[in-house]
Amino acid sequence: MKKLLMGCLVFLLVLSCKDKKQEKYLPDSVGAINTLAIVIDNNMWKGRVGDSIRKYYAAAVDGLPWEEPLFSIHQMPPEVFTDFARNSRNILLVQKDSSKVAGIKDDLYAKPQRVGIVKAPTEDELIAEVAKTAPEIIASFKKNDIRESQERFTRSLNRETALKEELGVSLTMPSIYKIAKQENNFFWIERQIRKGTMNILVYEMPLNSIPNDSTRVDAIIKMRDSIGQKYVPGREEGMYMITEKAYAPYVFSAKIAGRNAIETKGMWEVKNFMMAGPFINYIVEDKPNNRLLVIEGFTFAPSTNKRDYMFELEAILKTLKFDDKDKGELAKAEK
Repeated sequence: MKKLLMGCLVFLLVLSCKDKKQEKYLPDSVGAINTLAIVIDNNMWKGRVGDSIRKYYAAAVDGLPWEEPLFSIHQMPPEVFTDFARNSRNILLVQKDSSKVAGIKDDLYAKPQRVGIVKAPTEDELIAEVAKTAPEIIASFKKNDIRESQERFTRSLNRETALKEELGVSLTMPSIYKIAKQENNFFWIERQIRKGTMNILVYEMPLNSIPNDSTRVDAIIKMRDSIGQKYVPGREEGMYMITEKAYAPYVFSAKIAGRNAIETKGMWEVKNFMMAGPFINYIVEDKPNNRLLVIEGFTFAPSTNKRDYMFELEAILKTLKFDDKDKGELAKAEK
């Protein structure tokens, strides 16, 4: 019996070692957030196919004061796409090929990694496939970068608990972010940067205060402006943050923490003062607590590109988590 048991153990050990040998080793992916490696023949990159790729993958980001591209692009021809060059976190592979292939692959050469693949027999078909697949592939790359940003936050976490204690929510953010103001269930969280600040606002609104009709944009603007007047003052009396009047913000439907939300991107300005910047706002429907939970990120960084700052703020806002217990239950528990 002992010999039988010993034999079984040896057999299982051999199988385990064999499985480990068969596992494919993948290096860690590399690259700055919002960068994209594009593998394509040099001549096609300089021609109509390259123009089509740039139209989508270098399109201007919504809600910034001047044009900044979705991705900082690095192009390389297939012959140099070897070894370390394959470790980029986001890769778009575009090839003229006898078969028509398009899709997204995960962790082909490194991890975490997304590889968008577009192949077609002719340039005309390639251009059509680039246009057709761009929304899905871009969304996949952005999701990959959001996840990478959130992973980097965990290296040095903010440990403040006031948001959880007062509002029953939490955000995962680097320790460099600090609560700058807390008043009447309103939170202003700030990070100092070289030429300004990155900011997060968190507050509550009544559940049905934003209508789902043609007046929704106006209601969002009025909400932001009223909060700015009450909590985000300028340098002198009569100065406070408002939504920029010259341009209507971009408004989309979204999901945050599994709840329905409204995403708004646009520009803020200070009333009666020359000061402005971009913002991203989520109004999250929190039915268990009979409220709207509003989270917003905005940047003040004069004469500086803001794409990456705003992307970091978006990544933080998308870490929103609600407590299992609603505020009423929390209050009873505290008593």
